[in-house]
Amino acid sequence: MAFFSKNQQEPIPEVETKVWSCTSQNCSGWMREGLTFDSEPACPLCNAPMEPEVRILPELS
Repeated sequence: MAFFSKNQQEPIPEVETKVWSCTSQNCSGWMREGLTFDSEPACPLCNAPMEPEVRILPELS
C-alpha cells in the first residue's frame, strides 16, 4: 500500500559550488570547499591529495 503526500516539496535550487575532489582513480571522495580548514586537504576516505573543482550541487541554506 502506497501513501502519497499532498504537500509537494519545493525543488531545491542547484548552484555552481567549489569542491575538493579526490585525485585517486579508485576513490570518488569529494567535499565542499567551505567544509575544511586545510588549504590543501587530503581525502578523508583514502588520504590521497585533493584538487579544486566546480560541481552543480543543491544549495545549502
